[in-house]
Amino acid sequence: MSTSVKTIAVIGGGPAGLIAAETLSAAGAKVTVYDRMPTLGRKLLMAGRGGLNLTHSEDLGSFTQRYGAAVEWLAPMIEAFAPADLRAWAEGLGQETFVGSSGRVFPRALKASPLLRAWLVRLSSQGVDLRLRREWRGWNAAGELVFADQDGVIEAAAPDATILALGGASWPKLGSTGSWAPLLAAKDVALAPFRSANSGFEVGWSAMFAERFAGEPLKNIALSFEGQAVRGEAMIAGYGIEGGAIYALSANLREALARDGSTILEIDLAPDLSRAKLTDRLHRAAAGQSTTNLLRKAAGLSALEINLLREAHGLDLPREPGALARAIKAAPLRLTGMRPLERAISSAGGVERSAVDEGLMLRAVPGVYAVGEMLDWEAPTGGYLLQACFATGVHAARAILRA
Repeated sequence: MSTSVKTIAVIGGGPAGLIAAETLSAAGAKVTVYDRMPTLGRKLLMAGRGGLNLTHSEDLGSFTQRYGAAVEWLAPMIEAFAPADLRAWAEGLGQETFVGSSGRVFPRALKASPLLRAWLVRLSSQGVDLRLRREWRGWNAAGELVFADQDGVIEAAAPDATILALGGASWPKLGSTGSWAPLLAAKDVALAPFRSANSGFEVGWSAMFAERFAGEPLKNIALSFEGQAVRGEAMIAGYGIEGGAIYALSANLREALARDGSTILEIDLAPDLSRAKLTDRLHRAAAGQSTTNLLRKAAGLSALEINLLREAHGLDLPREPGALARAIKAAPLRLTGMRPLERAISSAGGVERSAVDEGLMLRAVPGVYAVGEMLDWEAPTGGYLLQACFATGVHAARAILRA
């Protein structure tokens, strides 16, 4: 490490900020982490309530393609701190990992709290100073960082380098408010507007369907939109539809909604059967059955799927086997809106790629780096969000150490 870098301020105590702090302090830097919340890693803990999905086990080439338009930018960072590195890091904290049936990687304990506790112990042992309930207010006239504590008392800091790890603009109750954007805009940092990512979409369900099926899962389906197909699961909500398969298409769906006001998503309710085979099954079914029994027995559809089919095509479904098979394999669902940013799992937008150099330092503010979700990229759930947060945090820390 260059002797010119003596002290580092990390603003934001989520995964990107904490891994940057760990990387820097392990190399001998004096690191202080500031966070406006009373505890660290709040979004990480919330994400881990249903099982902390750290990363994904698919091959690295397929993995990096999940970042869409940002793949060229993020791929080198993820290759330098890859899923295997993240798993080794977690296991170094005593948190054994395993690969689930979907290929997702989880700590054996599933929850985030054991990992976070072990992580904070490591940071403490490396001399990292944690200063909580400190809200960053930007810079003063002398160029120092300015913070306000819970009582409004102002303090200043003049580190040799600063890492901003302030998150995006989703889940504001957990600290990701996007309130940092005006502070950077005032410094002429190029910013893309915040937009919902990994969020549900609104559908005009009938009152009966919404009341009966809200909260029910759609398992083993395939979704198609503008030539992109995704297998997975979704969840019916009173307002519409959400879930992993939906999130994988959310960026393209969002753009179509912004352009056209509404859009059509197609659902294949029998993805394991070709249309020809499904037609044959329907054709061979016992004559005289009701449409509901035909769908249940010959096509294997659940009550939810049968009613969804009627929401998509209308109550009077075709009886001819070929036409009914087509209806099952391509049920059109009209999406009329996307859930608001504060309801989204993550956000797109933030610091644009052009605003940072190869080390993620802000071109307009030398010595200040941006990492994690505050950068303008997005990815579906499945471990891709956390992996990129960790990778960008490590990347910026290593850039500081090389300076």
